[in-house]
Amino acid sequence: MAKSLQEQLLASGLVNNKKAKQAQREKKRQQHLQRTGKEDIVDEAKINAEQARKQKAERDRELNRQREQQAHKKAIAAQIRQLVASNAIVSERADVRYQFVGPDKKVKPLHVDQAVFDRLSRGQLAIMELDNSFAVIPVPVTEKIRQRDSDIFIYIADAKADQLDEDDPYAAYQIPDDLMW
Repeated sequence: MAKSLQEQLLASGLVNNKKAKQAQREKKRQQHLQRTGKEDIVDEAKINAEQARKQKAERDRELNRQREQQAHKKAIAAQIRQLVASNAIVSERADVRYQFVGPDKKVKPLHVDQAVFDRLSRGQLAIMELDNSFAVIPVPVTEKIRQRDSDIFIYIADAKADQLDEDDPYAAYQIPDDLMW
């Protein structure tokens, strides 16, 4: 004689009477819902609730990603500020005006002393924009800054501009050292 699956599970001890009766009630309820046509309404509500939950989870993930990205940008900006603050070269006597092309393609003046002016002209120092002001920093520091943010404005004078061209017709004429433009 063939026993039902439920009877077999009860006999083997995998299910107790309480769980068997609960499963039987659930089966009858599902059959009743199918007969009355209310099963579709319940399933649609479950589907809509599941979709809403998934959409909310996706929005939450996107917001978390944006927050992490903003926190990362703030951390990089803080690292750059610290690099500039610890390596900035401050001129005690800013009596010489150094001019360079700024980020907006306009000529910008920067007042420095003669030693800094010479090093800027030779390309040994760089000028970078930070918080709407300009700071003079050593060239090796610029590489560390560019590793963190490649879009930041950094001006380094072309050291090759001081070398004379062989075909220059004015090569024989020396420019006086005290000439300021």
